[in-house]
Amino acid sequence: MARAVLFLAAVAVGLGSLVLYAPNDTDLRFEVTVADGLLKEATDGRVFVVMSTGAREPRFSIGNTSSDAPPCLGVDGKGLTAGKKVVVDGKAAIYPLAKLADLPAGEYTVQAVFDFSRDLRLPNAPGNLFSKAKKMTLDPAKGGVVSLELTDAEPAEKLPADGEFTRFLKFRSEMLSKFHGRDMFLRVGVVLPRDFDTQPEKKFPLLVSIGGFGTRYTGVQRSRPMADGPSFVRILLDGAGPLGDPYQVNSANNGPYGDAVTQELIPFVEKKFRCVGQPHARVLEGASTGGWVSLGLQVFYPDFFNGAWSHCPDPVDFRAFELIDIYGEPNAFINRFTHTRPSSRTINGDTRTTVAGETQVERVMGRGDRWELSGLDWASWNATFGPRGPDGLPVPLWDGKTGAINKDVLDHWRKYDLRLTLEKNWATLAPKLQGKLNIWVGEADEYFLNNAVHLLDDFLSAPREPKLERRITFGAGRKGHGWRGLTNKEMLTEMADRIAKTAPK
Repeated sequence: MARAVLFLAAVAVGLGSLVLYAPNDTDLRFEVTVADGLLKEATDGRVFVVMSTGAREPRFSIGNTSSDAPPCLGVDGKGLTAGKKVVVDGKAAIYPLAKLADLPAGEYTVQAVFDFSRDLRLPNAPGNLFSKAKKMTLDPAKGGVVSLELTDAEPAEKLPADGEFTRFLKFRSEMLSKFHGRDMFLRVGVVLPRDFDTQPEKKFPLLVSIGGFGTRYTGVQRSRPMADGPSFVRILLDGAGPLGDPYQVNSANNGPYGDAVTQELIPFVEKKFRCVGQPHARVLEGASTGGWVSLGLQVFYPDFFNGAWSHCPDPVDFRAFELIDIYGEPNAFINRFTHTRPSSRTINGDTRTTVAGETQVERVMGRGDRWELSGLDWASWNATFGPRGPDGLPVPLWDGKTGAINKDVLDHWRKYDLRLTLEKNWATLAPKLQGKLNIWVGEADEYFLNNAVHLLDDFLSAPREPKLERRITFGAGRKGHGWRGLTNKEMLTEMADRIAKTAPK
């Protein structure tokens, strides 16, 4: 998962100390306008102003969540047109500073971005606008007005050129288009086996890969099939959608992604690239976000896939949603010991980020200062697992300012708790999942994801019938996020062996 480190100002609130970000007193402000000809009509979106001391254009740091990320401000741009001005000042949401007045005086490169894409929740989505980077001296104590004009647009979407073994597809989904009321597309990167062209009569098994949070389908551009490993057609699903990473499963907010992937995309790919096209010849793999998605697709579509190889999966049991028991605890920001709750740690165990701080980052990114609309990690989980509100937008699991957990949404969240799903549907699922679940996680996972895997392991280890054959491996010691318990060649060999053993006679 992508993470943010914030410098936090703590105040005493109820259960303990909690980070709050408040407007500050400074006359420094930025006035953002749009050049003629860039917007065809009045457009709503989110305006960012980024201030950097580095050499890169500041806009490329939006989404950089490290503690030394360039300060970024976010406000809504409503009905933005040429000639209309958007003011970004001390009242705007900001990170990693607590307030704009804390910006050290000095030389900066400043840039504005207008994010208004409906279908790809990314600051650099096709069509989004940005200003030229400007070097200037900023001093909040002295104030001043900085004018920034949005003069450029991100280029229209264009699929990468095919490579020797790579192909790229943009596939219109009838299911998703119907749900959203406009044309919606699934994007996929394809890696062909070495013998695809030399053996034109041969059919291949399909390996579905899902990357870490937000991994784009273009990530296969430099991929090549293994020279001496089993032959697969491999596809990489796209980790971008209208509300962030869609997690590739059906949801109230994103729409029927799981059905679209299994009923539309995969059959299309299998036909186009000479795949076997049978359940025994489809396998899944992924890490982090991809770890959860590979397990989720296997559990929700147990007859469609023949095994998931999952590394460091996102929370598989919501009693350990990172460190939050969403069912039993009242607050996401404060733990039961009345301390600010960590959300990530170093490999040595030191707190690196907090849930409150990360929620503030997402409030900067989300329209209306709503963290659940940011398109980042927590928002993507919330959109996937949570209900849709009367306004057509995701209902937040917790209050973005206080962290209070909304217990009214938990029945909906339970549908995506993989341990709970297995428990409630054991008699049906266990026979279909025999030998299909393979999980690895490090005991020093930076995002505490090992805790949920332990809860799942405890559940699966308890006596019950039928017994489920599965594999869960914990990496002892300093094995952190991303630790893999076997090499890529070993994983592919296991997949090929399982496909061969379970093929219809």
